[in-house]
Amino acid sequence: MAQHTSAPSPAGAQRDLDSPARTTREQILEEALALFAQGGYGGTSLNDIAAGVGIRRPSLLHHFPSKEALYQEVFELLLSDWFERLAGAIGSAERGWDKVELVLRAGFRFFADNPSYVRMVRREAIDGGQHLGIDLASVLRPSFDLAADYFEREMQTGTFRTQDSRQLLITGYGALLSYFSDEPFLEGLLDMAPMSADALANREEHIVQFFRAALLP
Repeated sequence: MAQHTSAPSPAGAQRDLDSPARTTREQILEEALALFAQGGYGGTSLNDIAAGVGIRRPSLLHHFPSKEALYQEVFELLLSDWFERLAGAIGSAERGWDKVELVLRAGFRFFADNPSYVRMVRREAIDGGQHLGIDLASVLRPSFDLAADYFEREMQTGTFRTQDSRQLLITGYGALLSYFSDEPFLEGLLDMAPMSADALANREEHIVQFFRAALLP
């Protein structure tokens, strides 16, 4: 459905941070992710991160020369893991709806495993990518265009209903990301914890069935 040809090269952050013997650097990255997601770039200081790890600021600066460098590495590690997670679904031999479902489920499960990353993406999108030193939209645009092209090819063959492919992708973007970034708000609407196993299973199935109804004749 889409692929990314210039994803950052480091190994995925979730995989590193879950390893049994975490290095100080990995602990810094984990704490930074949690605090950046909670307070944003401007609301998080290196002193906050160092205190959360249980080290002094000079020790943190030994691993990362600035807040900007730390923020960018956290973001790039997770972005790399996102593309890696989707690679199997995107490169699968399935066509039509089967491929779309594979990609939807892979994306949803990545966000479920990394809700802090979702909040970082949302904050960065609002701020226009100013803290990354990159244009986030430009990084994601090739994947967006390839996904839109895939939908359009399948529509032309009659496999999918005719839709505005780009609007459909934006709808999917919102449906996926807002659920994880707005967790505290949604708990008041759902009367259940949005990140509970049952709630996540229900949401995943709803999104899949929503796209199925939108695409299949």
